[in-house]
Amino acid sequence: MSIRSTSLPRLSNAFGKPLATDTVDVGALARRLFDALESRGATVAVAESCTGGMLGAALTDLAGSSAFFVGGVIAYSNAAKQAVLGVARATIDGAGAVSEQCVLEMAAAVRQRFGADVGIAVSGIAGPGGGTDAKPVGTVWVAVATNDRSAAEHRVHPGRRSEVRERAVVQALTLALEYASG
Repeated sequence: MSIRSTSLPRLSNAFGKPLATDTVDVGALARRLFDALESRGATVAVAESCTGGMLGAALTDLAGSSAFFVGGVIAYSNAAKQAVLGVARATIDGAGAVSEQCVLEMAAAVRQRFGADVGIAVSGIAGPGGGTDAKPVGTVWVAVATNDRSAAEHRVHPGRRSEVRERAVVQALTLALEYASG
């Protein structure tokens, strides 16, 4: 999968060289994350909502992914986020399913549930409906969590549903790579 990205400076840093175009090879980005995790002997698990398995697919498309990928959860509904990942009802009712707090809880929970070193979570509004003034279509939150630290990032991605979902995968891989490399 190759997509257009709005975060070229960060991706250029992640790849260690300037990118000549605004397209990103998701497979190459996933490979960089694989290499960073493998060099540390670290494992990863993913919790996905709006990407519906695309993040896990990007990671497991790599030969040898069983060395670092332990599993994933697609928790699309709020009820699934609560039941499977233990996201607090107060988080869903207060901040919402597409929020910093929600993805931080998702990332920590999936890491713990699968016994992984790193948990990655993504939740967003891919559209075409579902957006609000406060959270327009294209709003995506991603998070990465380890045993002792976590980080979350918010973006509003332009484009059709498929483009928002693809950009969310790049956003999640980029944050995870920065986290694994730093």
